[in-house]
Amino acid sequence: MSNRFSTMHQNASSTTSSSQSAKSTASAARTTGNGNVVKRLQSELMSLMTSPTPGLSAFPSSTDITKWNATISGPSDTPYANLTFKLTLSYPSNYPYAPPEVLFKTPVYHPNVDMSGRICLDILKPGGQGKEGAWSAVLNTSSVLLSIQSLLGEPNNASPLNGEAALLWDRDQTEYKKKVLARHQEPAQMEENGLLTGF
Repeated sequence: MSNRFSTMHQNASSTTSSSQSAKSTASAARTTGNGNVVKRLQSELMSLMTSPTPGLSAFPSSTDITKWNATISGPSDTPYANLTFKLTLSYPSNYPYAPPEVLFKTPVYHPNVDMSGRICLDILKPGGQGKEGAWSAVLNTSSVLLSIQSLLGEPNNASPLNGEAALLWDRDQTEYKKKVLARHQEPAQMEENGLLTGF
């Protein structure tokens, strides 16, 4: 009986230490994964700073490198020309293998942007076999922001989040531009009104 008890005790101890080992391995994997995210984001930040793209800027928040604030200028020759837009980017723990979550903080009237600032853009959806998105690990913050800037002037009206905007874009550009200007608030004005913080 004592042999059976000591065998059971050894098995329990072995199971406990295996469980603890598995937990610490999983924790180390998360830390390593997060470390890879941090390295990737630091590299992207350095690229953005050393080779800036006109009309785009992005920087991490002061407390979390996985939370970024970005600014894009509306493309010329579009209803968004001379307008400035603020966005947030939130990077998942498995970035760059999954896309960041990107939201407009500046109100924007656009066929592919809803009233909460969510953006319908293929590269912001996970890609790969059996998935509808086009995200790829070769994409980065700069390419995401360039794609969003391009989307402002070239909406995908086949997949609108704002049906009214999609119809107006196709039918009445003058009225569309009025709606864009009525909805838009410059970031400085939003900050003044306490609607935009952290930028």
